[in-house]
Amino acid sequence: MKPSPRLLKTLINLWPPFLGAGIKVRHIAADWKQINVQLRLGLTNRNYVGVHFGGSLYAMTDPFFMLMLMQSLGRDYVVWDKAGAIEYHKPGKGVVTACFTLQDSQLQDIRHRTAGGEKYLPELTVDIRDEAGDIVATVNKILYVRRKKGR
Repeated sequence: MKPSPRLLKTLINLWPPFLGAGIKVRHIAADWKQINVQLRLGLTNRNYVGVHFGGSLYAMTDPFFMLMLMQSLGRDYVVWDKAGAIEYHKPGKGVVTACFTLQDSQLQDIRHRTAGGEKYLPELTVDIRDEAGDIVATVNKILYVRRKKGR
């Protein structure tokens, strides 16, 4: 059973690691091609110098590309996070947001590269922005995608 975007949004927002860190999913598109996430600066996610803790910034980006690909590609595919890296550009203060997007062309490319059962390691990037629109950090994710055998 494929969960609805609304149900998944509710479940993720109640998930203890996100709830404790102050991470909130604001929107999941009906076609799973866009997800918006925000993180408010609070006592549970600030570091020693009073700005966003880097681990919380990374955590707010962790599962979303994988979930989007799983939902967009369907049950015929294996999708896993393989690697991730974060590059910090400036201290995060106040509310920061990340907007994840998948293009039809990316999905077509993944389907093409995995059509014969080969694995493919797409690299996807998301920027974390502050309220002024400035980039606070850039997160690069490498995912493992393979079409299941016999599909």
